[in-house]
Parts: sequence; C-alpha cells; structure tokens
Amino acid sequence: MSFPAPIQSEASDPHCVTPAQAAELLKGAPWKRMAVLGDSVAAGVSEAVEGYRDTPSVQRVAEALGAEHHDFAWRNFAVRNLRIAEIRTTQVAPVLDWNPDLILVSAGGNDAFRRSYSRDRMRQELGLLLDPFAALKVQIVTIGLFDLARSGLVPELAEKGLAERFDDLDAVTRTVSAFYGGVHVENHTHPETANPDIFASDRIHANARGHAIAAASLMKALATAARRQKSPAH
Repeated sequence: MSFPAPIQSEASDPHCVTPAQAAELLKGAPWKRMAVLGDSVAAGVSEAVEGYRDTPSVQRVAEALGAEHHDFAWRNFAVRNLRIAEIRTTQVAPVLDWNPDLILVSAGGNDAFRRSYSRDRMRQELGLLLDPFAALKVQIVTIGLFDLARSGLVPELAEKGLAERFDDLDAVTRTVSAFYGGVHVENHTHPETANPDIFASDRIHANARGHAIAAASLMKALATAARRQKSPAH
C-alpha cells in the first residue's frame, strides 16, 4: 500500500478537524464528566510532529467538551503497558467512584501483541470491563486501533499473525461495545490507518499526526452517540 507525501500541517490535513469544527461536532453534547480507561493509547503516548499540536487525542476531546460546558471535568486513569484484565482490575473501581457520564476506552492492544491472544478471553474481559458502566447508563466509547501490522513498520515474519489478531480485536471490541450500547471509533478501517506517517519512531504508538486524526474520529463518534441520545428511541 502506498500513500502520498506527508501532509505538512494540521491545518491543511483533511483527516483532522479544526477547533471550530470540533465545537460544531460536539455542539449540544450532554456529557459533563469524562473518564478515560485503558493502556498507552488512552494514556496519550505520542511523539511530536512539525506542524501538528502535540496534544493527545483524548485531551483534544476534553478541550472540545470543555468549550461546550463550563463545568466539564475529566480524568485520565489509563496506564501504559497494561493488558485488558489489568485495566479491568485496577481502573474500573476508581472510575466508577469518580462517577462519569462518559467513558473512553482503549483496551486489548497489549493482549493482541501476544501470540497467546484469545478471542473468547478478550470478549469475556471486555464484557466484564464495560458491564458496570452500561448498568449505570454511562455512555461508552471504545477506541479502535490503527493498523500497525500493515504499515510496513513491523518485521515481515510477524505481519500476518499480528494483522489477524488486531483485526479480531477490533471486531470483538466493536461487537461488545455495541452490545452495551456503546459507540466504536473506527480507526482500524480509517483511510490513513496503515500509513507509516502516523506512527511514532518507536513503531508502536501514534505520533502527533496520528493523535490529531484519532481525535477527529473520536469526535465524530461522540457526535453519533449524542444524536442517539437525543433520538426518541433513547
């Protein structure tokens, strides 16, 4: 897969949103307390890119929601390197105590890096993680991962297995999220998902451009969730 030459700035990047566009997307959004759960993706691990704000995707979302509500508050409970069972056992209780009305979740990536990854175990763990929030009618948003395996940045021998596991993780996360009334952020099928230009030099995490793109996807997903909440069926 080939991609065009790197875009020079966030302002001219068609896959990003400006603050004004973000405000319009989230106009009327109801949430006033946002919590972030997960691993390094949610924690905001990144790398600077010239022409882009070096601001993690979840922080960009918090800024947009803060512009909508003067009393908006948010906390990031995510910790890098955790597997999904560790996220569930260490973060769910303190997040519940904090009483959010919106959660952003990125979990399972560190499991999918391992050959021991299990679809059934992932489905079970994700259900256990999300169920307490769904029971309290907290809006759930799960964050899909960019397609690192097909970016050309991983060893060739690992590509096929890694791609299969991360494809499966995305499918499981989307299904479980939908079961609990959540919205899934479709980063894994984004037009730029495998573009090496969005990854940091560690060849694992997104860089500042990747975070800007992920933030745009997050805000679009939140706009969808807000519309659902306003619909008569909800």
